[in-house]
Amino acid sequence: MQISPSILASDFANLERELKRVANADWAHVDVMDAHFVPNLTLGLPVVEALARVSPIPLDCHLMIDDPDRWAPMYAEAGAASVTFHVEAARDPKSLARNLRALGARAGMALKPGTAFAPYADLLPELDMVLLMTVEPGFGGQSFMADQMPKVREVREAVARCGGEIWVQVDGGVSTATIQACAEAGANVFVAGSAVFGAQAAAAAVDQLRELATRHSSLKGTDRQHG
Repeated sequence: MQISPSILASDFANLERELKRVANADWAHVDVMDAHFVPNLTLGLPVVEALARVSPIPLDCHLMIDDPDRWAPMYAEAGAASVTFHVEAARDPKSLARNLRALGARAGMALKPGTAFAPYADLLPELDMVLLMTVEPGFGGQSFMADQMPKVREVREAVARCGGEIWVQVDGGVSTATIQACAEAGANVFVAGSAVFGAQAAAAAVDQLRELATRHSSLKGTDRQHG
């Protein structure tokens, strides 16, 4: 079970310090928003390059941007170990995933809550991760959408049929109150923002979330837990 704290909920004036607070996490989740694909603007390539130089854990970049076919490979080149694009914005998701892998990054495909997975199931062999949004993308601190759990199960079942080590990530409203449902549905990578950076002891919050996910995982007894 992997925890990827979202720095969107951290102190932007002290990002290096904030990353060190979660050095026991598996990833640092970096939300890139362009004010076009989503109605918010966060950070871009220069900040990701700077973070990659100082982060104690690998960067998990979630690109909520238009034209990821052009921009996503640059994030792999900037040092992101995992780059996730939104399939709704990609012109050629298969080629994009292959480009990301060729650059040495893990290739992830994200889906908004209203986007069905079935039309994109044939892309699984090209992917290392599927990210399912459990809030509408664009802002942190939103309420968890429990009605997305059937889609998480659908993706996990498709991954099992496909074979290979494809991670299933959930992002949005993940906390100690909601991570059990996500783990039971088959997720094994959990993005948590406020639940981690809003805690007095961020590292302890990471450990607690990982323990809860492990305890309730539907993947017990399989090697897929850790990818």
